[in-house]
Order: sequence, then C-alpha cells, then structure tokens
Amino acid sequence: MAFSGKAVIVKLAYRYGVDAVTLLMYRMLFALPIFLLMAWWAGRGQPRLARRDWRGIVALGVCGYYLASFLDFAGLAYITAGLERLILYLNPTLVMLLGWLLYRQRVQRGQIAAMLLSYCGVALVFGVEAWGQGAGGGHTAWGVLLVFGSAASYALYLVYSGEMVRRVGALRLVGLATSVACVCCVLQFLLIRPLDAALVAPEVIWLSVLNATVCTAVPVLLVMLAIERIGAALTAQTGMIGPLSTIALAAWLLGEAITVWMVAGTVLVLAGIYLFTRAGRRGA
Repeated sequence: MAFSGKAVIVKLAYRYGVDAVTLLMYRMLFALPIFLLMAWWAGRGQPRLARRDWRGIVALGVCGYYLASFLDFAGLAYITAGLERLILYLNPTLVMLLGWLLYRQRVQRGQIAAMLLSYCGVALVFGVEAWGQGAGGGHTAWGVLLVFGSAASYALYLVYSGEMVRRVGALRLVGLATSVACVCCVLQFLLIRPLDAALVAPEVIWLSVLNATVCTAVPVLLVMLAIERIGAALTAQTGMIGPLSTIALAAWLLGEAITVWMVAGTVLVLAGIYLFTRAGRRGA
C-alpha cells in the first residue's frame, strides 16, 4: 500500500504547478541519505566491491531506478494513478518476455494466455480514459507509453540484477543502485533547469518528503523483511493488493472515479498476473 501511494502523492504535487524533473529531484534528494545508510548497513563486514561490481551497480542504478522513476513521473502527468499502477503491475510479464528474447528461456502456453488477459485489462481501462478525453486522448496514449517504458526499464533491472544480487547482496545492491539513481536525478535537474525552479510551494516539499520516506524507503525495507519471513512467492501474492489500494487512495485523495470499467480492467489484470505466476511455478 505504501508503494501504491507514490502515484497519488505525485498527482497531488502536480496540482501545485511543479514539473516531473523538479518533483523527482526532490523525492530523490530526500531519499538519498536513507539509501546511503541502507548500503552502509548492509555492507558492514562484507568484502570490498570490485571495479566490475561498481560498473554493474551504476548501470543498474541508471536503468533500473533513474530511468524507470523519470518515465513513471512523466507519465503520471497524463494518466490516472489507477491506470499507472495497472501498467506497472504488468512487470512480471515483461521480465518473462525479456528472458525469452535475451536468453531464450522457455515460455509456457498458460503464461501467454494469462499475459494476454492482463493486457486486455489495461487496454480496457486505457480505452475508457482515452475515450473520456475525446480529442485529448493522445495525451493518455503518451502517458501510457511513458509508464510502460518505466515498467520495461525496471524489468531490465530485474533481469540483469540476478548475478549482482548473488555477489553483492540484495539490500546492499538496492541501497547502492538507488543512490546512483538519486544522484542522476539531482544532476538532471541541475543540468536542464535553472536553480530558481527549485522554488516550489511548501506543499510540494512536504509531499516529496512523504514520497521519499513512506512511499520509497520504508516499503523497500518492508518487502525485504517480508521475504525473509514468508518467502518471495507469498510476498508477491500479498503485493496484489497494490492496484486495489491505488484505486481506493486515488478515489479518496484525488477524486478519481471508480467506474465499472476500472473495476473490470483491474480484475482482468489481477486475474491474469495470478494465473501467470501459477503457470510459471508449474513450468519451473
């Protein structure tokens, strides 16, 4: 639920006239000390990282966190928080497709059918939003493309991070790679925005602090702790509450309508991802 609140906070901040580059800079600026502390804590007593490890961490940080975060924030300027969460929830299917393209990993027929079911759910919600905007439906399509790019970028991170996790450790890798992304976001702001662009409404600052802590650092730690206690499979299944909580929070805090089409699309996505993971376990 904390992860899901990120989209809602971003949409709230956009009401104060801030752009994606500035908003992302503030989020990562406030999150940077937390992730540096996380990396230090996880690295205590561990061997020093080799040069190839640092190269991998930088690459994963730029692709998996910086690019994914920027595309996500940019896309949220054009689509609802509920649709954004449904697109990001397609991440396991993108990991599968990348595994097939890059490593020729076997794909189960049941996974393909379940994947199509999930994409139909996203297409349904997208079609309704685009239709509701009339001639402005192109903005919705652009937002969907940006958020889908975010999901694909993070899927690349997941595909290539397996070996790094074994060498560096999951928590240490997350802390270091996310720190790299934080630095990239701050540098991006300094390079393409004037310094006075940092003068934003006080509400934007407080929303960014909330985003950096409650919706970024805290859920990362909670997921790690959950995996230690109940395993990755059950943790992933519990994460299915994400799209539902986003829809509820968006309706409560943003006034986004909960329509029959949104509910139907969400059910299709959740059912598809559930069947997708089950088919993957049977084929393993």
